[in-house]
Amino acid sequence: MNDKELIYDWNRAPQAFDWSTLKQVELDDETLRDGLQNPSVVDPPIGDKIRLLHLMDELGIHTADVGLPGAGQRQVDAVTALTKEIISSGLSIEANCAARTMVADVRPIAEISQAVGIPIEACTFIGSSPIRQYAEGWTLERMLKTSEEAVTFAVREGLPVMMVTEDTTRADPEVLKQLYGRAIEWGAKRLCIADTVGHATPHGTRALVRFVIEEIVEPSGEDVGVDWHGHRDRGLGLANTLAAIEAGATRVHGTALGIGERSGNTEMELILVNLALEGVHSGSLHGLPEYCALTSEVCQVPIVHAQPVVGEDAFRTGTGVHAAAIIKAEAKGDAWLADRIYSGVPASLVGRRQQIEIGPMSGLSNVKYWLRERGLDPDDANLVNRIFEKAKATDHTLSEEELDVLCRGG
Repeated sequence: MNDKELIYDWNRAPQAFDWSTLKQVELDDETLRDGLQNPSVVDPPIGDKIRLLHLMDELGIHTADVGLPGAGQRQVDAVTALTKEIISSGLSIEANCAARTMVADVRPIAEISQAVGIPIEACTFIGSSPIRQYAEGWTLERMLKTSEEAVTFAVREGLPVMMVTEDTTRADPEVLKQLYGRAIEWGAKRLCIADTVGHATPHGTRALVRFVIEEIVEPSGEDVGVDWHGHRDRGLGLANTLAAIEAGATRVHGTALGIGERSGNTEMELILVNLALEGVHSGSLHGLPEYCALTSEVCQVPIVHAQPVVGEDAFRTGTGVHAAAIIKAEAKGDAWLADRIYSGVPASLVGRRQQIEIGPMSGLSNVKYWLRERGLDPDDANLVNRIFEKAKATDHTLSEEELDVLCRGG
């Protein structure tokens, strides 16, 4: 039997988005810039940043924001080292840097690019919403003036430019037409729609992305990419990112473990898994657990046990019904089936495996499976019953140490 016979997929219902029409969606990793802006995150030393950059490259991520050199010498040093690493190690990933729409922020990007000998995309950003304009006392004329100075300077210096409007999801359409439209005229090759405060819903995301494409990009006649940069303040980061892709965004942003300002950014590991499941991303994702574990370690951000894909419990079960189904699938000699019977994400996709534990909700099948996996006799009735009775009397999943004691007769 094949997957179409065993899984009726409502995600493919009539009028659903046809993911097979997409050849590729580019990914921009913001872990080393926006990710490090979270107040609880530790900015890791350059050696660890280089290790993360290599893992991003291995995962098939296309571009990485390697810092904001306008923020000071530490950032300049990091950007310089990371871009040099791209050259020396022959990485495929490309670099970009954030910059306010100020020549003073763009200049160090140009200087690093010219010194290292690698193109660095300048991601020039300015707030665009009425609430931001009111708080800052900005006029549209001033915003256009500073943006023009920054973008034209970057273009003259040979930098590819992405025009980023902060708080795009709360911005007036006419202001966006002015900022984005003029940016295209000045030479920007990408526009970034930023849900800076996590305001958007999937419906709003689709409407905004389509507006930018249909009302700004297409009338320009230029080949301009559209990025989506999402945040998780309403818990809609991933849903909005997928909606943006459906609406036509050509590159989307994320961070490892979703680290970033306030509640964080869209989780890159979840973007990758979802694109892989939809047949859009073809590279191996076996490095995802290491990518997230390293981020957790060097940025000092814990991985929640129930975190999808990379959490300790993502592919663990101690429930009798679930375990029995997995065991029956394995008994059929079908690893594909066993990896999906109680899992929407196959563990093998990310180099992991299904784990069956023993606890108060377990059945005898859990105990026998656990013993068999460790080379012990699953038909030893005394041993099986001793473990099973202990599991039913406890209030937690039994640890390896507890089970070892029981196996020794304790």
